[in-house]
Amino acid sequence: MEPVYKRVLLKLSGESLMGNSNFGLDSDAIAQYAQEVRSIVELGVQVAIVIGGGNIYRGMNESETGIERAHGDYMGMLATVINGMALQAMLEKVGLYTRLMSALKMEGVAEPYIRRRAIRHLEKQRVVIFGAGTGNPYFTTDTAGSLRAIEINANIILKGTRVNGVYSADPEEDPTAVQYDTIGYRTCIEKNLKIMDMTAFTLCMENNLPIIVFDINQPGNLKKIVMGEKIGTLVH
Repeated sequence: MEPVYKRVLLKLSGESLMGNSNFGLDSDAIAQYAQEVRSIVELGVQVAIVIGGGNIYRGMNESETGIERAHGDYMGMLATVINGMALQAMLEKVGLYTRLMSALKMEGVAEPYIRRRAIRHLEKQRVVIFGAGTGNPYFTTDTAGSLRAIEINANIILKGTRVNGVYSADPEEDPTAVQYDTIGYRTCIEKNLKIMDMTAFTLCMENNLPIIVFDINQPGNLKKIVMGEKIGTLVH
């Protein structure tokens, strides 16, 4: 049986790398994600990854920190590169070939992001990690994930979260929240379901790029999704 998706972009939050910690990186969590990625690369799926930086630095109110928004956003971009390097190391430890590409120049640790080169890496079955967001302040890593997925012609965005899909309300706060199996872009906007920020979400909607929101911490979910099983919530 062949995978239903040939090229995917996996979006992870920086917080997901914390595991059960309150800050930083948890090696067990990163090792689990590396095994999940390996399980689909072995099927012939081409994998690109975008990671947030919230486990290291999250932009805070300028009035509280004295750091202006643009400056803080660049600090967040550097945090995503640190996370990318950590995941890269673990992916290579489980036997995968990788490339870390950065939207900001930092030749000592990452290649500069060049679209055609990124696609070529994917074609050679290398896992490509995109760091430093879009390289611009005022844009989130969700937007970077949507943009990169469109640029590399990914079949789908797989958004790994702590919950197993999209709900009518936050299931961690509202026990009566109902999970959607599938939902349309416009319905998400009308109901103000915060799957991604509006810029990222609009990019997906305008380019007909589907999103699956799923629980990344459930072993085997990633493989089940690429093989066509109905896991999480499909947004299309």
